[in-house]
Amino acid sequence: MLDLVQLRSFLAIQRTGSFTRAAEYLRLGQSTVSQHIQKLEAALDRRLIFRDTHRVGLTPDGEVLAGHARAMLAIDAQVIDLFAANKLRGQLRLGVSEDFATSRLTAVLEDFIRAYPSVDLQLTVALSGALYEMQDLGEIDLVFAKRRLGDQRGRLVYREPLVWLARDPLQLPAQSAPLPLIAFPPPSITRKLALEALDAGRISWRIVCTCGSLSGLTAAARAGMGVLVQPRSMAPAGLKEVPQDILPPLEDVEFVLVPRNGADQALITALSDQIFSKVGGNLEVS
Repeated sequence: MLDLVQLRSFLAIQRTGSFTRAAEYLRLGQSTVSQHIQKLEAALDRRLIFRDTHRVGLTPDGEVLAGHARAMLAIDAQVIDLFAANKLRGQLRLGVSEDFATSRLTAVLEDFIRAYPSVDLQLTVALSGALYEMQDLGEIDLVFAKRRLGDQRGRLVYREPLVWLARDPLQLPAQSAPLPLIAFPPPSITRKLALEALDAGRISWRIVCTCGSLSGLTAAARAGMGVLVQPRSMAPAGLKEVPQDILPPLEDVEFVLVPRNGADQALITALSDQIFSKVGGNLEVS
């Protein structure tokens, strides 16, 4: 078995053309570098370096070894980097709101599992309110979900406006008729904000479709069943924003990270950093 330390000294001599400069480069004594070469030559039973009064160079056998030595040291460095970068291990239970899961979650997960392959990531996708309830029961370590303005829970990632969406915004029923609303079930934050806005605007409404899945709500809205409320950047394809003079304005929502007390802080920090790097501040509005 070849010694990587000896190979490193060997390549330093090739690079510098001198035992003295190689020793300085490696911060070793010259006698130590000489011993490395002697042991390496003895292990291979080949002369690897020649010296004359003018220069130091590689023998033909040394030239053959040099390519393999570089490859061996490169592999060694890759392995060290891999384990140095991925010391994190353990289990992290992540809860993500339904709307974020269908829009930006894939990119976050790809980067995280690539950077920390030894972490067992367990994912729960649900309504924001349900995620907070699960976290209170100790079932989720980190929640990434929505909160209302003024709520102090969690660490703000970004703020975004909610919008009314419909297949044909200009074909909505007259104001005298109840507005057909497509909504998540309670305890949905977007549902609550939509109902509050309609009540404040004295607009009658009726729930025509309730579903815990955004894909189900989107299908209903695309079929023309009614109006759906979503963060603007997460508006599903095939739906249009309802003009502001038709329906009352909606309150903004904030997407936040909420860690569970007692959760592994290193894992929480690693995943939180991934989320911030992907979406933090990109969508914040005044």
